Amino acid sequence: MTSQREVTFSVVVPVYNEVESLPELYRRVRAVMESLGEPWELVLVDDGSTDGSTELMRRLREQDPEHVRPVIFSRNFGHQIAVTAGIDYARGKAVILMDADLQDPPEVIPQLVEKWREGYHVVYAVRKAREGESWFKKATAALFYRLIRRITDVDIPPDTGDFRLMDRRVVDVLRQMKERHRFLRGMAAWVGFRQIGVPYVRAPRYAGETKYPLRKMLKFAWDAITSFSYAPLQMATYLGFLSAGMAILAIPVVVMARLAGSHAFYGQATTLIAVLFLGGVQLIFLGILGEYIGRIYDEVKGRPLYVVAEAPDDETSPPPQSK
Repeated sequence: MTSQREVTFSVVVPVYNEVESLPELYRRVRAVMESLGEPWELVLVDDGSTDGSTELMRRLREQDPEHVRPVIFSRNFGHQIAVTAGIDYARGKAVILMDADLQDPPEVIPQLVEKWREGYHVVYAVRKAREGESWFKKATAALFYRLIRRITDVDIPPDTGDFRLMDRRVVDVLRQMKERHRFLRGMAAWVGFRQIGVPYVRAPRYAGETKYPLRKMLKFAWDAITSFSYAPLQMATYLGFLSAGMAILAIPVVVMARLAGSHAFYGQATTLIAVLFLGGVQLIFLGILGEYIGRIYDEVKGRPLYVVAEAPDDETSPPPQSK
């Protein structure tokens, strides 16, 4: 096997039920990486696939043991955790993250490598166009990136996904960050170092269906917001001041109306509406507070991020989740 210091590029790909795309992914990645003329490896992380992807990854390893290194989870742990495992097992001086559905074209990799060779530590791919996606997904994605930039102190580049190249120095820092609710593109921005974007056209899926339906997209967005911002908690303070201010302004209005003999504020309807409104607001923010507390609870339990059933046969790899 190739030792760690001899590997220049590690291509990390999380895989979940992508049996139709894997052969084409391997073919295109191999063609691109061979053209670079540097030692490389393809780290495929099986995130609990059930469609035959696991067996196909094993066959690819048998066909090309020098380059293909599968990491097979014991169950599904999620996309961001699968990417994290790939980073943990990657041996290259530079680590390239991309998805298995070929929406991130491997042919963009040489452009990322070129900027890395110029001295940049993180080279992220910026989507200048998104082919094969609905207007709803494009609109919500654009809204999300602009919202996350506005409410966080971290300068997260808009219109970027996990498709990027990271220098070993950045990778080593990321491996020390063990939070469970992960937003890797935000974590990579938080690390710092020299960063630059490379524009590209995001392709439609090569085969199969998206693994990020609306429910998962909303959860991913919530994880991103709560990982890098206190804005949801601060909203409770702002709304509290707003409600108190409205109450203070309403007091003289009600007094004057009563003195004038108006019946507008008699009865229980107004009181009931006010109580229900404020009670609803309090319950909403109690739920938001509970979300943050739940994340603290997840962290203090200290469970491993993932469990590996099969790891690459390499003494330089970390043991199955001893982190």
